[in-house]
Amino acid sequence: MSRLLAANLLRLKKSILFRMEMILMVVLGIYVAVVSYISIKEDGVSISLDNGFFHCAIVILILAAALCSLYLGTEYSDGTLRNKVVIGRRRSSVYLANLITCALACIILCALYFAASLCAGLPLLGPFERDPRQIAVYVLCTFLLALTLSALFTLAAMLIQNKAVTVAVCLLGSFFLLLSGIYMDSRLHEPETYPAYSLTVNGEVLPQDDIPNPYYLRGNTRKVYEFLLDFLPGGQAIQIDTKTAAHPERLPLYAVIITVLTTGCGIYLFNRKDLR
Repeated sequence: MSRLLAANLLRLKKSILFRMEMILMVVLGIYVAVVSYISIKEDGVSISLDNGFFHCAIVILILAAALCSLYLGTEYSDGTLRNKVVIGRRRSSVYLANLITCALACIILCALYFAASLCAGLPLLGPFERDPRQIAVYVLCTFLLALTLSALFTLAAMLIQNKAVTVAVCLLGSFFLLLSGIYMDSRLHEPETYPAYSLTVNGEVLPQDDIPNPYYLRGNTRKVYEFLLDFLPGGQAIQIDTKTAAHPERLPLYAVIITVLTTGCGIYLFNRKDLR
């Protein structure tokens, strides 16, 4: 598999899309820090390096979908994937080499964002306000999220032979994951009650008993939403970005579980796929 990896990494190095995404991550990391600094100077608000340091968790959802689908979709369209199998490469080795390549690319993108954010943010915004151990946990969660996304999009790209369909499925899937995470997070943050007031004839405002919020999640429904928010990549991305995970130690475990299950399923199906 080492030769497959070497060939993949060489092609990745020459990929224009990968280079553009690397530049985008560096620019974004610097931009977030500079904008935060300008807000401090102009508006007098208090903004720390923590605030935008994990925005890459959201961005990587889209970039990973684009990179994996186009990079692996090209292998089908050019006939490279079929040729690898014809010359005797094991299908499992081909699959794992592609997964490792995509995962490494996505992790590099996140690392570039962190590096750019640190280089621009430390002199402008100062050090982190949170405990360094908490920051380290969220950094680990971000890298494992990138690995999970690579596994999901590699699965789609290796099983769909049409490049255009692969790109559409991966991009739509990334937006679905993101929107589902936003929806579940917003539902879980619904207040249990709303304050109520009454107005007397004299114009006096009197407080009343709070009104129950019909959209507040209770019982088992709330537990299901909490689990899905922690388990699904979209929910993980939202929680990493906002640093509001109730149980951040669970996110790496769920990411590893999804990666292992997705990879096992992908190898099984790819071994039985008819390559045309």
